[in-house]
Amino acid sequence: MSKEFETIVERRGTNCVKWDKVPEGVLPMWVADMDFETAPCVQEAVRKRAEHGIFGYTSVPASYYESVCNWFSGRHGWRPEPSWIIYCPGLVPAMSACVSAFTQPGDKVLIMSPVYNCFFSSIRNYDCEVMDVPLLTVAENGVPHYEIDFDGLERAARDPLVKMMLFCSPHNPAGRVWTREELERVGRICIDNGVVPVSDEIHCEFTQPGVKFTPFASISKEFENACVVLNSPSKAFNIAGLQISNIICANPELRARVNKAVNVNEICDVNPFGVLALQAAYTPEGLEWLMGLNEQIALNYKLLRELFGKEIPECPVYRLDGTYLAWLDIKAVCFNSDGTLRVSAVDVEKSLIDVEKVKVSNGVMYGQEGFLRINMGCPHTMLEDGLWRIVKGIKRLMI
Repeated sequence: MSKEFETIVERRGTNCVKWDKVPEGVLPMWVADMDFETAPCVQEAVRKRAEHGIFGYTSVPASYYESVCNWFSGRHGWRPEPSWIIYCPGLVPAMSACVSAFTQPGDKVLIMSPVYNCFFSSIRNYDCEVMDVPLLTVAENGVPHYEIDFDGLERAARDPLVKMMLFCSPHNPAGRVWTREELERVGRICIDNGVVPVSDEIHCEFTQPGVKFTPFASISKEFENACVVLNSPSKAFNIAGLQISNIICANPELRARVNKAVNVNEICDVNPFGVLALQAAYTPEGLEWLMGLNEQIALNYKLLRELFGKEIPECPVYRLDGTYLAWLDIKAVCFNSDGTLRVSAVDVEKSLIDVEKVKVSNGVMYGQEGFLRINMGCPHTMLEDGLWRIVKGIKRLMI
């Protein structure tokens, strides 16, 4: 474990959503915000810019676009063109702009639950209908993971009211990094049925050892021309507060529709710190730091699996391919033996806050009862403390 990922930084009192929105004494392991300081190269870029003392309207330079293109080429083997990139303040605004661009009220948008909660709100905010094709649980050697219901996806895509698909890759909260073959099948279904695939790839920099992330647009020129990719360094470099993200779209017609939606919704301005932070992150120094971070997340996941496997084997942890978010099956707590609901994961979340003083996210908000999402993006000692609190709470609730 590297010292830089073991340092505990006091975050209370900094208007921090993760810490200041929970009661004093409660350990927060919920919102996808890590407790690690960002890469030193990013800190230095922000510090240097802050010393200037004037923070007016920001022009995004050509070097910004080159940083994005060079990073994806070197790191993921796919090189977008600078002209394909539309910047905006965050990935959720980017997602909402895509819903606005490709749908009309009453249309349907494909998702695969459980999935990031803002997928639901972004769709409903535009008076569209969620067309959910839930993921399927498969167990290998006693370890569950999710797979795609391709038959269900194909049936749903045939509905003429389905105009787009919000696709989470890597998947939050399921932890799956989709294989190339899985991406090919999803893309083929969308293209053959006139559905625009919008791929949220914000967690793409997090992979467990031996797992490879494949950008959706890298599959083929056909896929590249059919899809929209959403990305940001905010998760990987823990800079969500700097408000920077990118919509990448090769197809000029689709890009024009997205660009119009970005401007209509007035999300076309970003701040100087986000622009410079991205460029600092997407460098060899940033990559070296990121590799260390991935090693830390792998160690954290190993601790979680071993502790939960020993102490609460009735609650299996889903296989993690990517992200820093563990998905815990607590159906043994939530459901009676006859399958009826005994206690909702929402109430389990509240009980853990009240008694064990730890906050996680309930699965209901992601469309799945009987689960908890646990943020592992923190120093090892902090994680161990939180995991023991969760163990105690689960044992208490199973009695």
